[in-house]
Amino acid sequence: MPDIQVEQFEHIVIVTLDRPPVNAVNNDTFVQIRELFSSLGDDREVRAAIFTGAGRKAFCAGADLSPAVNRPRSERHPQELTDPGHLAREAMWAIIDCAVPVIGAINGPALGAGLALAACCDMLVASENAAFGTPEINVGLLGASAHLSLMMGRHKAREMFFTGEPVSATEMHRIGAVRTVTAPEALREAALELARLLASKSPIALRLAKESMNRTEHLPLREAYRTEQDYTARLLRFEDSREARRAFREKRDPEFKWE
Repeated sequence: MPDIQVEQFEHIVIVTLDRPPVNAVNNDTFVQIRELFSSLGDDREVRAAIFTGAGRKAFCAGADLSPAVNRPRSERHPQELTDPGHLAREAMWAIIDCAVPVIGAINGPALGAGLALAACCDMLVASENAAFGTPEINVGLLGASAHLSLMMGRHKAREMFFTGEPVSATEMHRIGAVRTVTAPEALREAALELARLLASKSPIALRLAKESMNRTEHLPLREAYRTEQDYTARLLRFEDSREARRAFREKRDPEFKWE
């Protein structure tokens, strides 16, 4: 994929957005993100994914607004013409619906569409030079307020959306949206450490856990907990579930076999 670099080792996939100079995205990029994250569920060996940007200038500086992206209509993806925002949404939903947990390793500013992509990840680690913001209002656009609301409370989200002011990684850590903040050179290892922790879990349990949380996130408590109980009952049918309990009792590492 021209705009996406992929590494896979152990049970981890690292997805790197690589569009110099600041990893700004266009509809072609969104198609690549959609296809890549949608495909991860097909590989039994994948238990966790890391999504990051190339270099240290930006995780993703938002939409590519350069005139060069204005291609003739005949060369555009059909869905660009009938629903211009469709491909961006599909890329974001692919991250949310990815079968395995996605760790955002935010290596620099995540702005506009970049913030939205980061918000769709399940967990975030960030470097000290990272920042988060929705500057669209400053260039005559709107967007990503719903994603801001996933990451923080009502008033902070509105402050950021209306002012367009960025917020530091340290502040995002303080409000609980970012797990840890590291030096830029330590970010990859921090993301890998978290990914290895996830990869040590049952791959079946991880996938059911993510699907369960996606389905319960916006439900009322009664419906949400009942749905979660149903997913627990599904997990209990697998040998991996029994193996996890045996290993816990025997004080050893579990051996999961997708059974």
